[in-house]
Amino acid sequence: MTGFAFENLKLPIFQAPMGGGITTPRLVSTVSNYGAVGSFGFAYTGPEKIDKAMKETKKLTDGYINANFFVHTEITLPKKEIQKACVEALANLPIEQEIELKIPHYPFFFPLEEQLDPIWENPPSILTFHFGIPPYSIIHKAKTLGIKIGITATNKAEAVNIEAIGADFIVAQGYEAGGHRGVFDLSLQDDRLELDDLLKALKTAVSIPIIATGGIMTGADINRVIQNGAVAAQMGTAFLCCEEAGTSPTYKDSMLNHQNRQTVITHAFSGRPARALENTFTKLMENKPFLPFPAQNALTNKLRKIAENNNNGEFTSLWAGKNYKKINNKTCLGILNQLNYEFYKQ
Repeated sequence: MTGFAFENLKLPIFQAPMGGGITTPRLVSTVSNYGAVGSFGFAYTGPEKIDKAMKETKKLTDGYINANFFVHTEITLPKKEIQKACVEALANLPIEQEIELKIPHYPFFFPLEEQLDPIWENPPSILTFHFGIPPYSIIHKAKTLGIKIGITATNKAEAVNIEAIGADFIVAQGYEAGGHRGVFDLSLQDDRLELDDLLKALKTAVSIPIIATGGIMTGADINRVIQNGAVAAQMGTAFLCCEEAGTSPTYKDSMLNHQNRQTVITHAFSGRPARALENTFTKLMENKPFLPFPAQNALTNKLRKIAENNNNGEFTSLWAGKNYKKINNKTCLGILNQLNYEFYKQ
């Protein structure tokens, strides 16, 4: 397929990049083959697994693939007494199985440059970044390979900086979105703009295309954001429970069968604000100390894995957008057909 262009999409959506093995080659290729954009969430993934996923997916589709990465910043761990308090907060949780919790050590993540090595060998159509702007050398190299660049913005200032660096489009993330907030600087107050307000703020501030994300679950939602200035919609929660996704059975059960719960913004799983389904963990960890991201993510990793292995949705991260109750467990193709019908019937 030729280089990515929004006008070539059969359906103007990006299946959102989601980490933790949710974005499988089957899911990504099914979306791409439909004429939309399939995305990998490679935030915590090492180079070898990235290489394998890209090669496998390119055998299944010649459609548009988006590879998404976090832009990490260097962190310093807090004083020993605060570290101890962070461990104790987790150790005091009422979990049946005993867990050995240790303060993680640097490096807490794979360097972005190493993660991108297999990307340059098997280029996707699109590269997107979350939490900030990557080094210009990365943007330049992507452009020489014909790869389009998109970066998440949660406010006008971030969007203006994204356009200035030469990105091809902006992913406007409303406060309704599931998973991690894409704010650049956690020391600044988050504007917490919901999607429609964010689109209103951005469409007069920047001239590059805008993709809208946050709480989008239906074809009517896609129409709404396009009418509000976006060229496409990015949808993650809508695909969580389809059979092609790598979402765990515990996660799917929580999303489909515990819809009396609301979503909340929590720092306790990873050290960064992220929207998840409320559970025992989010309640008991409210206002408790936590390590900076991604050290907190590494600290809670074993706890979350044990909870998953025990089919216990009360102590694992159930990232979900605010409108998750509209979710269904159709196949990926079934979801795409439904969205296509809803979008074009209006």
